[in-house]
Amino acid sequence: MVNKRLKKYSILGVLFFLPVIFLLFLYPSKHNYNALDIVHENVSDISGFSQESQLKNNITVLGFFGKNPLDKVITASNLKELVYDKFKGFKKFQIIVLLPDGTQEEVKKLEREIRNGDELKYWHFVFASEGAIKNIFSSLSTNTSLDASLATDQVYIIDKDLNQRGRIDDRDDFEIEKNKPIYGLESYNCVEVAEIKNKMSEDVRILFTEYRQKRKGNFDSSTRRASDLKNNDEK
Repeated sequence: MVNKRLKKYSILGVLFFLPVIFLLFLYPSKHNYNALDIVHENVSDISGFSQESQLKNNITVLGFFGKNPLDKVITASNLKELVYDKFKGFKKFQIIVLLPDGTQEEVKKLEREIRNGDELKYWHFVFASEGAIKNIFSSLSTNTSLDASLATDQVYIIDKDLNQRGRIDDRDDFEIEKNKPIYGLESYNCVEVAEIKNKMSEDVRILFTEYRQKRKGNFDSSTRRASDLKNNDEK
């Protein structure tokens, strides 16, 4: 009788503590936390030509839709559905799209295409001279370029301190195992749904986690910079 009772209590104990132990294993340790890499520093702010918006002190997804913004309906729709809708309302989150002066009316049509009843409160279209747009773009680290209309399907993650975020090493497990050369991810192609859904969404989430950990005083990991990797390679 005693053995049966002990067996019963042992089973109940296992059933109670097993989920708790499992959750403890899943809970991310601050010591193992990997911040989103800084791939470039000192991105130029837009405050010089926009009184209403700025990059500083915000977590920004920055895009360039050029002189024909309606050509970017797919780009804008993917960005809205896969990134904006997921993070809208998060503290200090915004999407900024730069366009040349004179595209205001076409932008209104683009807004109607992607709005779907939403207010787009955290999405800002900012208009500037062609020279100002080129200056902002040239302050980014990227292996792509703006087309003749000053547009690109690539978007960029900028943190509160005007650092461009991304991945210094974007190799998958197979490539790492095969010791393939390191390549990074400095921007995200909004036409490639898998890249936005699987990589960019995850990277934005990681950046929010970093700032949340900092506010709580639990963040003690040095954010990896592209310059760190370069310096190590030169040693």
